[in-house]
Amino acid sequence: MNSPKIHIKPFGVHSVLIEWPNEVSELILEKILHFERFLSREVFTNKEWELVPAYNSLLLINRTKQIDFEKISNDINNWYTQLKESPKPDRYLWRLPVSYDVEYALDLDEVSNTLHKTKEEIIALHTGVTYTVYGIGFLPGFMYLGGIHKDLELPRKATPRPKVVKGAVGIAGKQAGIYPQESPGGWNIIGNCSVPIFDATKENPCFVSVGDKIEFYQISKAEHNLHKIEAEVGIYKPEKIKIDA
Repeated sequence: MNSPKIHIKPFGVHSVLIEWPNEVSELILEKILHFERFLSREVFTNKEWELVPAYNSLLLINRTKQIDFEKISNDINNWYTQLKESPKPDRYLWRLPVSYDVEYALDLDEVSNTLHKTKEEIIALHTGVTYTVYGIGFLPGFMYLGGIHKDLELPRKATPRPKVVKGAVGIAGKQAGIYPQESPGGWNIIGNCSVPIFDATKENPCFVSVGDKIEFYQISKAEHNLHKIEAEVGIYKPEKIKIDA
């Protein structure tokens, strides 16, 4: 694809933000991830730098010193214009179980009434699409999932909850997501995922990467409880399918 134009701006004294066109596009996301791979492999090869991709941006953070913005802006533009195709990294489709039991689906009735659909129709729409991981943030391991069915689009709650439990599955706007830890939150909660999305004790705390795909499938409350026990003792593994490049 032709490289879309970028805009570079300072983001504090230790960071610089590279922005692509403000749209949700897998083609733009792929270009961002391609540029991130190039910078990580060819330019920022030490631990001094952290690169954070999301939707239509790439944040470059220097952990140790202030950034000369004018110099790095010129460098970034040069690197971007010289960017060539490279092998893509492995990508995966993760199939994640969700219980839509009334104990977990705090807003399912409200969502059903607002959208004039039965709860069964809401669940079918939620599990019937493949989502793309466009960003990970807000909380460690919180995935911003694009690709929600257009009939499930609705705004965030007017008043956020002071506490949303770990594993809560929510929808808001054109996105779906899973709360990886207990947190305040304003998304519409329609279920709970039994798979721990983030574990700080592991070498790779979040097993999902930006650019991966997610599919949800429905499980019972009993299956949900069993999965949680299996995850606590380290024997539960989420279903993982390699995506052909």
